[in-house]
Amino acid sequence: MTDDADDETTSPAGIDLEVLGAWMDDHGLGSGPVEGVEHLAGGTQNIIVRFRRGHDVFVLRRPPVHKRANSDETMRREARVLAALAGSAVPHPTLIASEGDPEVLGAAFTIMESVDGFNPTTGLPAPHAGDPAMRHRIGLSLIEAAAALGAVDHVAVGLEDLGRPDGFIERQVPRWRAQLDAYAELPGYPGHTIDGVDEVARWLAQNQPTDSRPGIMHGDFHLANVLIHRDRGEIAAVVDWELCTIGDPLLDLGWVLATWRDDQGGMTTTSVTPWEGFATSAELIEHYRRCSERDLTAWPWFATLACYKLGIILEGTHARACAGLAPRATGDVLGAMAVALFARANRFIAAT
Repeated sequence: MTDDADDETTSPAGIDLEVLGAWMDDHGLGSGPVEGVEHLAGGTQNIIVRFRRGHDVFVLRRPPVHKRANSDETMRREARVLAALAGSAVPHPTLIASEGDPEVLGAAFTIMESVDGFNPTTGLPAPHAGDPAMRHRIGLSLIEAAAALGAVDHVAVGLEDLGRPDGFIERQVPRWRAQLDAYAELPGYPGHTIDGVDEVARWLAQNQPTDSRPGIMHGDFHLANVLIHRDRGEIAAVVDWELCTIGDPLLDLGWVLATWRDDQGGMTTTSVTPWEGFATSAELIEHYRRCSERDLTAWPWFATLACYKLGIILEGTHARACAGLAPRATGDVLGAMAVALFARANRFIAAT
């Protein structure tokens, strides 16, 4: 869904073009051979390609060739969410078709519209690179998308059973602390070097919000998972919906704040250049307040939880790298980011 693509004339790994063409024939999607296959940038977790069939352009997304245990289920989840969001104010790729049976291409897959936009974390093109006001608008538009998602009635769109909203807040700290403790089982991992893990966990447990209203949350909401219109600072689409669940949508706001570049400097998990002109964290919070009916009194708790959760996730890659299961250089960088996230968590706590 971006221009970061490589054109292929043969079947890419994980996608048999002849089988795909026959499947599309059965579903009335275009005609003729599948041509102009391009790999799209979008991380290492999934295979994403854009292709032409006749006069139509499509984007196909499927799990990697070496699937995780739940890869097919997460792809089916994404298709269900995209279908439910049709007609909503949430910017998202239009779902064209999906296949939940892994027998067709070796994995479940979705076919979506091709969104004309760019990922800001891969570099800002003109005119955005030269216009601070346009860059400021990107942040505000990101918040508007998060607020719009949190406003969707998950029951009315048929997603009431997508997650377990009851007890969502209470489950978070013990669930992710158990994840951190489990890394000790990896050979070669000396243990984490993150300061303040217990203190942050204790603060989160003692300050849980008492008024949590369930709704749809993306689960990985930040600048790396959006596409921006090429001629303005508006979000064209939020992508990567496979972690979507029913929880508290304010955690998406917290995720933005946890990954946003702040005034304290240091490492950040989401890098965009140039940064001058982007909204401050305080502006993002205030804009969400204007765009949403949700009570933001507890925003520091959700931002702190986002740092806690994301820090533990990144420390997992560091642990696997120590065990020889991931590149050591990558593990070291993400381990340092985990440390920085807990330092940021302490700053959010101080804001209370």
